[in-house]
Order: sequence, then C-alpha cells, then structure tokens
Amino acid sequence: MSRFLIRPIPMLLSVAVLLATPLSLRAGEVSLTGEGSVQYTPDSARLQFTATAEAVDADLASKQVDARIAKWEQAIAPIRKQLNDYSDAALSLYTRTLSASDRDAEPGQTVVATQSVSLTIDDLSLLNPLIRAARDAGLEFRLGSRQFYHSAEDALQQQALAQAIADARRQCRFVAKQLDVTCGAVKSININGGRRPSPMMMAEARSPKGPVSDVGPQEIKASVSATFELN
Repeated sequence: MSRFLIRPIPMLLSVAVLLATPLSLRAGEVSLTGEGSVQYTPDSARLQFTATAEAVDADLASKQVDARIAKWEQAIAPIRKQLNDYSDAALSLYTRTLSASDRDAEPGQTVVATQSVSLTIDDLSLLNPLIRAARDAGLEFRLGSRQFYHSAEDALQQQALAQAIADARRQCRFVAKQLDVTCGAVKSININGGRRPSPMMMAEARSPKGPVSDVGPQEIKASVSATFELN
C-alpha cells in the first residue's frame, strides 16, 4: 500500500503597512528670502570735470582747452592737496563733420578737443568750491546721487547683509511655530549679489548753477535666499 506524506505548505502573507509619522519626526525644510537695508548720509564723492572746445584746427581747439584747464588749476590751487586720486590724463581730439546749412553747401568739419579731470573728496565741504571753480573755468560736469558714497561702505554692506540673514531666520521661526515644529540648521544660503547704494536724493543735474545745500540720504540693500531644516 502506498503512503503519501502530505506536508502543509505555509502561506506567505504580505502585508503593506503605512506608518503615519508625526510631522515633528519627519525631515522637512523651508526656503525663505530675507532682506536688509541700511540708510546713511554720504561723506565722500567721485567727481569728473571736462573742458571741451571746438575750432577749425586741432591746434586752436587744444589751446582753448589748455586755457580752461589752466584757469581751473589756478582756482583749485588752495585746496589741491585735499583732492584725492586726482588725474587729468583723459585727453581726446577728434574731427566732427558738420551738416550742410543748405542743399548747395558742402558739409564742413570741426575739430573737437576735450580734457577730463577726475578726483575724489572725503570732505563734502569742498564740493561747492569745486563747482564754482569748474563753472568759472567753463568745465562741464554731472552731479547726481551716484557720485556720492560713504567711506565705510563695506561695513555698511555687511550690516545690511547681517540684517538680511536675521530677517530670514525670523521668518523661519515664524513658519516653524505655525507648523508646531522648530527652525533648525541652515542647509543652504545664497547671497543674491551685492546691491549698490540706492539713491534717495536729488535728481542728477548737469553743471548746476547754484551751490549744493543738501546731499541727502542713501540706502544700501542686501538680500539672501536660505533653506532651513524644520525639526
């Protein structure tokens, strides 16, 4: 008689279990943008003055420019030692074609000579004497907010950056509190470029006739994009 051995085959049961982990135990993060700004009053300026003359030939145009520069240098002689980064090496001489005054006339040419003087000052009380000297000598210049800056500009930019980072951290703490978690370590941070001073002063003027009475405030801005862990 044949015997058969019957062995039970175990059943394999696969059960998928979804664990709902509390938010406080899950890894999370938040990305934020922080901003900071510092207002200040400029204490320095970068200036450029230009003598320009036109004549029928290069020699005559150059002499006219030389005369204006000489008058300028004579006027600023008492304060010359207080002018920083002084340079008068920017020279230019070119020929410009004039349009014909009527249909039958031939276009003419004129020679244009220019010489520019650039300098910086760290005492703004020198500004109006320089403006008067330039005006009396027939020099042209532009005066606007971009010419003015602060001698401690690097430190001011760092202050604005510190404010931007602190602002991002404050936002992270606020978001974390709303989610009943805590703001953790910084995972990444990006400095969104160095923003140059933002003008908050007078409009730019070309060779202003009157003295400057108020430079006005300026503002340095900084911004960061940061990602924080949420614990």
